[in-house]
Amino acid sequence: MQMKIFGKKQKKQEHSLIDDDLSNSELLPSHIAIIMDGNGRWAKKRALPRIAGHHEGMKTVRKIARFADHIGIKVLTLYAFSTENWKRPKSEVDYLMGLPEKFLNSFLPELMERNIRVTMMGNKEGLPKHTQAVLNNAMEKTKNNTGLILNFAMNYGSRAEIVQAMKEIINEVNSGNLAIEDINEFKVNQYLMTSHLPEPDLLIRTSGEVRLSNFMLWQLAYTEFWFTDTLWPDFNESTFSEAITAYQNRNRRYGGLKGEE
Repeated sequence: MQMKIFGKKQKKQEHSLIDDDLSNSELLPSHIAIIMDGNGRWAKKRALPRIAGHHEGMKTVRKIARFADHIGIKVLTLYAFSTENWKRPKSEVDYLMGLPEKFLNSFLPELMERNIRVTMMGNKEGLPKHTQAVLNNAMEKTKNNTGLILNFAMNYGSRAEIVQAMKEIINEVNSGNLAIEDINEFKVNQYLMTSHLPEPDLLIRTSGEVRLSNFMLWQLAYTEFWFTDTLWPDFNESTFSEAITAYQNRNRRYGGLKGEE
């Protein structure tokens, strides 16, 4: 049943949604990070409980993961649950902690078929055991896949990540394994949760909010930002393509004068 739902028919639909120049362009971003925002507002506009918005947002994750894989994005990082989200009502948090199981258990066969690898960054030990179990299972099953890396930021906060990296570096210095003069940006990168990933080329935030919300503060130093009023459950392939096209039309100078000499 899974293959019938997500097999060749779905891929044919994807081809009809994309401009071929988008996927063939040398300017295609390698790593796209998304702050998925607006699930609650989407539900409120429809007089539905907030969890209905999160359920709909989960469908959007599938849709965008498929599309990113189809056009050749190498890494897609999704901000799924922040360290600050624990402040939300317990019923909502409990539902969010159950979403990985709903998502990954049903999507895993397709992830395997598409050669997509699941990874996670954040404090996994702080998550409920059942959430850890489903994430561990998905990461183990897909660890040898060589296609798109679908990276979930779960129980993640950038400041905590940087503090932890600093502690580990200090520990290395105190133990004599690292000299202070050898500490540089490259070395700091090695102690971050994204050490195995390239830095994001493009950051997308939905729902009209224009802030980073403690997300990848170090890694986004030279990332292009794109904001949209579209609520996450309404985000689709067309909106995603619009963001990528905007990225491709920008001149990434990295502090220099590329293209302006």
